[in-house]
Amino acid sequence: MARVAPRLLRGRDRYERRTEAWTDSLHADALTHTVRLGDDDGAVEVVMLALPSPSYEIREASCRALVGDLAPDVGHGVTTLTGTRMVAGFTRKVAEATGGSAGAALVVDAAIEVARLARQTTRLPRERAERAAAGAWECWQLDLAGWADLPDSCFTYSAAGRALFATRAVATSSHPDLYSPRPGQRRVFVRTKLARLERADGRLRLFHAMHDNVHGFEVTCEVDDATGTIVRAEHVTPRLPYAEICAEPQTRLRALVGERVDEGLRKRLGGLVGGPSGCSQLYDLTADVFKLLAP
Repeated sequence: MARVAPRLLRGRDRYERRTEAWTDSLHADALTHTVRLGDDDGAVEVVMLALPSPSYEIREASCRALVGDLAPDVGHGVTTLTGTRMVAGFTRKVAEATGGSAGAALVVDAAIEVARLARQTTRLPRERAERAAAGAWECWQLDLAGWADLPDSCFTYSAAGRALFATRAVATSSHPDLYSPRPGQRRVFVRTKLARLERADGRLRLFHAMHDNVHGFEVTCEVDDATGTIVRAEHVTPRLPYAEICAEPQTRLRALVGERVDEGLRKRLGGLVGGPSGCSQLYDLTADVFKLLAP
């Protein structure tokens, strides 16, 4: 079998990618999402003003280089995304708009993070959002009211997840501002991510951490360098939206052990860690970190 040879490890044994993202409430109906994403080779900032769920329509979009080069046609391509909805097919549309010039790959990944931010803050009437102070069950109902694409997106928003509210005490870190940000409020939602890939002791070690207002994930996987087989998959979750429910699908990560890192892995991940019986955040984190192994 061919040795795994990630493009990102050419000429080095360690690669890191860092993301800082946040949402501001600067307009009456839309939300401003900012993502700064970079590695040792470059960094970009993408800013999108977009309507909340269910539209997710982009009102304004821009990007700039923070470190390294960004081709002018990439920046222009981002501005043409005005009117685009951040729904299925969004990644393809961003890739087509930005092309393959310098900095485009980072911009596409940053735009994906913008779309994920849009699923974290919404605009319900303030009086309704205040019901979040009543506890987890109210927050869960507000989630479904605020984001049209949540039902069956993961275990927590499945019928099985809902049923657990009747069998156990559930806590949450959600609060009214996530459902109805105050006018002019900055950094309503803040997220940081760190992805790392390194080669050591005959293995490729992958690490992906994400921390924000309601989530805390630190995923570690190891791949046998010679065979491309996952030999370790574990994580810790210091913070979950509804810990007593969200914890249920977390053990599914162990199902990755024995899987081959091949072109079909991303598709298989949906059945292994995602879907109505899994965790959408865990799926995103694992899918993204395994992309770092691309030859």
